[in-house]
Amino acid sequence: MVGPGFALDRTITRAQVEARLPVLEELAQRAIDTGEVPGLAIAVVLGDETIFLKGFGHREVGKPDIVDADTVFQVASLSKAVTSTVVATLVSEGLVDWDSRIRDLDPAFQLLDAYPTSQVTVRDFLNHRSGLPGSAGNDLEDIGYGRDEILHRLRLVPPSSSFRAGYSYSNFGFTEGAIAAAKPTGRHWNVVARDKLFGPLGMTSTSTTHDDFLARGNRAALHVRADGAWAARIDRNADPQAPAGGVSSNVGDLAKWVRLEIGNGMFEGQQLVSATALAQTHVPLTARGNNPVSGGASFYGLGWNVEYGRHGLVWGHAGAFSVGAQTLVWIHPKAKLGIVLLTNAFPTGVPEGLADSFADLVFDGSIGKEWLKEWGVAYRDMFAVGIAANKAAHGKIPIHATAPLTLAAYTGRYANAYVGQAVVNEAKGTLSLSVGPGGARTYPLSHFDRDLFLYFPDAETPDNPAAIRFTIDSNGKASQMIVESLNSNGLGTLERAEE
Repeated sequence: MVGPGFALDRTITRAQVEARLPVLEELAQRAIDTGEVPGLAIAVVLGDETIFLKGFGHREVGKPDIVDADTVFQVASLSKAVTSTVVATLVSEGLVDWDSRIRDLDPAFQLLDAYPTSQVTVRDFLNHRSGLPGSAGNDLEDIGYGRDEILHRLRLVPPSSSFRAGYSYSNFGFTEGAIAAAKPTGRHWNVVARDKLFGPLGMTSTSTTHDDFLARGNRAALHVRADGAWAARIDRNADPQAPAGGVSSNVGDLAKWVRLEIGNGMFEGQQLVSATALAQTHVPLTARGNNPVSGGASFYGLGWNVEYGRHGLVWGHAGAFSVGAQTLVWIHPKAKLGIVLLTNAFPTGVPEGLADSFADLVFDGSIGKEWLKEWGVAYRDMFAVGIAANKAAHGKIPIHATAPLTLAAYTGRYANAYVGQAVVNEAKGTLSLSVGPGGARTYPLSHFDRDLFLYFPDAETPDNPAAIRFTIDSNGKASQMIVESLNSNGLGTLERAEE
């Protein structure tokens, strides 16, 4: 076995990579056969060539349609790396700069505090260092708000750190950075992405809109575990955060984009993006600690993770929807080697496990660890922690639970500026909560203890409870309620509104 240090500056030949592809195929097929994922697609790029494209498994469990290299997947947060390339094209053309201030591009946008509002830049948002908490806006998306309304309400969110003093992975901060960068074009983000990147590269199956994804006949469904088996249950529309998580594509298209990245903006003999503008996306600006499984030092650039591990420098980004998608792109720039892995299930360690295994094979000649197993455990444990905590707190009704007041004490309208209006209704002896624009989401409430009720906001984990706590006034009626799933940033307290 060749030591990993030897690989750092070694030239990788096509023959070396191709010699390892049969093992990669075997590992991928084994992941399908053992039920690790229902479906999976892989692309491998070396230099300016795509040398491997293949699909495995099925687009949806219980149906005969197979995954092939043309199957379109929702790529989730892998979108961020794609988006950074789109913005790099705008920087390359002089339409915007990485350090352009958002207030100059999108004057209506505000953060809570005046100073960061006046100074925050495209670079700040694409590097997640604006101070905006990572969860900001995700909760509003969950209850049905669209992108414009979510971005408007970010001005109400308290920062998680001082401006530029901390890293907090924010979907909607990233979204605002991209949307603002596109403003000088006078066109919608979806059009900009198509015209500046997808079109020039011939990425004909790639889009940033959910309607386009649904229009693809050859598309992969999302899957979650249900009673120990994969089930396709949920349709995830990520349009509100399209620059951060709304791209859909196939491995063939994404391989073209990886070739552009490896080529420093050059694609099939043409310089489509300035190498200088593109290089800024791969600069390690903010430390993220170490990779939780491989141990490599990890940083964040502009829409890219930048890691220094056992095989040297890696540019990468993962994507995941907890409702059923997990994806990965990894590029070893010195070796000009890239891999894209798309799956239609969550949680699973298959993308990272296959990528780590393939890197070991190419650079070291053999696989050093059971990467698929280790990544699988890491993702399952990560996903299970919050659920376990919720179930520990609210899984069993207390033995000496106190009965609620009459249900009419809790019914009525509640509101705050961030969440908007919420309505608690009673029907046939049961309460329900309607929240979001026009009551877009309705959740039945079950009593737990006196003025505490439970509801289940996560469709993919129907046994994962969240709490609503009512405060009762001197008149024996609820004057406010705290909605737990909307309270990650302290904005989940809603006051009773005038009838």
